[in-house]
Amino acid sequence: MIAKKDVPPDSRYLLMHPRHTVLVTCVDKEGKPNIITLAWSTPVSFNPPIVTISIGPQRYSHKLIEDTREFVINVPQMDLAKETLFCGRNSGRSVDKFKATGLTKEPARKVKPPLIKECIAHLECKVVNRFTSGDHTLFLGEVVAASVGEGFFSERFDVRKLRPIFHVGGDEFITLEGER
Repeated sequence: MIAKKDVPPDSRYLLMHPRHTVLVTCVDKEGKPNIITLAWSTPVSFNPPIVTISIGPQRYSHKLIEDTREFVINVPQMDLAKETLFCGRNSGRSVDKFKATGLTKEPARKVKPPLIKECIAHLECKVVNRFTSGDHTLFLGEVVAASVGEGFFSERFDVRKLRPIFHVGGDEFITLEGER
């Protein structure tokens, strides 16, 4: 039997970590892009395909997504851990994250926010609903287009090739080390 201990309220969410970490792109009304790092994203419907992301209302990206009702979930690999951390630590209000990290914008097919070329997969989303949940907003986005790097996906990711970023807590990330 495993002995249990209480977890303080401000750390309870970490019991659901490590979490898959993504880079979400969004744009302002003039089309200026931004990137936010999120570990709180998940699919919520097969038909239609809907995903949700959770963002605090004080975040710059929250306003952009609320105004434009579009976002792209970009799936980075572990070789982008430094850039992923930078995008999570800095606000797009004061820094151009594409310029600062050297990440490359690529046009999306169905939404205004760009794809991040260096990422392995992309889900282009249009907001279909939003809910306030405690101190965050859940943006539900219908996936209107999706793309993935050749050779990485056939009905599911090939975990022998993929090295996704998982957030453990704070500034710590890990990845899968599948059979290689």
